Amino acid sequence: MPETRFRVMRVENKSQAPAALRDLEIETEVLSRVNADVVEADCQTEDEIIEAAQDADALLVVFAPITRRVLSSLPKLKVVVRYGVGYDTVDADAATDSNVLVVNIPDFCLEEVSDHALALLLACARRLVWSTEGVKQGRWGDVQLGTINEPSLFEQTLGIAGCGNIGRRIAKKARCFGLKTIGYDPYLDKSAADKHGIRLVGLPELLKESDYVCLQTPLNQETHRLIGEKELKQMKPTAYLINTARGAVVDEAALIKALREKWIAGAGLDVFEKEPIAPDSPLLKMDSVVLTPHSSVHTSTAMKRLRLSVAQEAARVLTGKWPRHRVNRGVKPKVDLVKED
Repeated sequence: MPETRFRVMRVENKSQAPAALRDLEIETEVLSRVNADVVEADCQTEDEIIEAAQDADALLVVFAPITRRVLSSLPKLKVVVRYGVGYDTVDADAATDSNVLVVNIPDFCLEEVSDHALALLLACARRLVWSTEGVKQGRWGDVQLGTINEPSLFEQTLGIAGCGNIGRRIAKKARCFGLKTIGYDPYLDKSAADKHGIRLVGLPELLKESDYVCLQTPLNQETHRLIGEKELKQMKPTAYLINTARGAVVDEAALIKALREKWIAGAGLDVFEKEPIAPDSPLLKMDSVVLTPHSSVHTSTAMKRLRLSVAQEAARVLTGKWPRHRVNRGVKPKVDLVKED
């Protein structure tokens, strides 16, 4: 019998793809061992994905919209593997209905994102960007006075909304700076929170008590615009909002209003509702805002690990094994799978 060959396709808008994913060298090396051809398609719409991926056994995706229509139009598709922890670009319920596995990489970039969240917090707390610009402009005395008037970080309160793997790491690292940590997570058991030094509270209480509010929730129907005008008004006028989760967890227009009207002191943002951020966004002109280009995950080591994990998960499914991590737990795959020893 002829040897079975598989077709693995990365479907992505190349203009939006992270620079670290501009080639398929790692994925090709891993998947070639299981007789899989790895190809790439530049796709921006559902129609383009459907046309390109008609014969695909597996899809590798970052931001590509894998919708119900896409999933129902790809008869050979067995698995969708998402580069990263979040899977908001994939309709997991529709995948279950189409007997397609959805796989994510939940142990990706845990240290990198938690480090970045704290870097943004520290930059806000110590007004580092403002200070740097002031020194470069010759305003030494003004900068000294401005930083002297800032409160000490020690014994202030960090509120973490979303206390999963990354949120718990943020709490652990924050305690090294003397920060007290509280958390909001309706899915986290109190005993697990206590183990990590996090006092669980409701969202309104977290917003009211925190000097820094760090968002680390997934993006789904429950968390879409979790933070809007109502929530921002509940924060202290001296508090900062840190977002290293997803841009759409925050109502960006409401945040801009809150910053302009000084409902809060400032923000540290790595993610935005639309990326790249628009060149005319008011956020770009605000001294109280620290911005980074969705770069919290981007270290060479982390990206290599991610690409290797994505390829290995696709290979597992194609060779009849369950993946290490699957999103849609109730799915009935199109092929029989066995657990690895």
